[in-house]
Amino acid sequence: MLPIDIHAAQNIALSEELRRDAELQTVRAELVSMEHSKERFAAVLRNTIDQLLNGENTGRYAWESLYKTERTHAGTLVEINLQREFKFSDGAAMDYRIAGIEVDCKYSQSFGGWMIPPEARGHLCLLVWANDNESLWSAGLFRVRDEWLNRGGNRDAKLTVKAIHRDKILWLWRDAALPENVLLHMAPSDCAAVFAPQSGQQRLNELFRRAQKRRISRNVVRTVAQQKDYMKRVRGNGGSRSALQPEGILIMGDYDSHRTTAEQLGLLPPREGEFVSVRVARSRPHHQDAPQVVLDGQAWVVATPDDEPETAPSLPSHKK
Repeated sequence: MLPIDIHAAQNIALSEELRRDAELQTVRAELVSMEHSKERFAAVLRNTIDQLLNGENTGRYAWESLYKTERTHAGTLVEINLQREFKFSDGAAMDYRIAGIEVDCKYSQSFGGWMIPPEARGHLCLLVWANDNESLWSAGLFRVRDEWLNRGGNRDAKLTVKAIHRDKILWLWRDAALPENVLLHMAPSDCAAVFAPQSGQQRLNELFRRAQKRRISRNVVRTVAQQKDYMKRVRGNGGSRSALQPEGILIMGDYDSHRTTAEQLGLLPPREGEFVSVRVARSRPHHQDAPQVVLDGQAWVVATPDDEPETAPSLPSHKK
């Protein structure tokens, strides 16, 4: 007779219990069926973190630089911004009404740190986590039950999910990719070099030199430039695009023609509000296996370290 795997049996029973929770399954189906819901969810989290950092006015780009009061406010902003994006109805007892069902929303930057109010007992909670340092986020649904909670020790008597019972969370998306905050993931020496110049234009030029082949968000540009006309500082006619052209660097934006250029060069194409920079070289025999794009009537490839700098071609016309 085969030995019984008690933990496996418990997991099967739990899965069956979650499947029998009609409200939980209804809310799950509603959320995952919304058009581009995963991408929109990630964008809300990215934008909310950027909203808190307020890089254009503060120059901040790391969660750790936020004041305690700002970090505390993060959960409220996530709740508000998700409701605006997905047009959730107001709940009577909880934050939202999704598919006619009351759902509370709780966000934590620390996985497992969701603070659940006593009044949420018996209700569904949408538990959201995002970590900018790891570039990851998760969102799941949890039926609030006393036996699955740690007793509240704070003055608000708020509760947390016991670590052993986090398997009761039905994940909608688990460890999904959060759009990268490039400044957090550059080498410290490169980041220091980006912020060294006094001029916002010079800082942007350095950013596009040092963060090549990576998607650079509009908020990163705004944080580095710290100027109201930051988009003008990227374009040609005196911006980074024309300033770096003699060095062979292309800066592609979110236009269809620029995305196509990036793809033909074998790069990740910029998404809406993003840029990708790269140094290019005219295609030569030693580039024979490299992806190439034809610009200004010539074939170009991503430059190797051995390729001497040469003036980059013009990018295709701006058409979305």
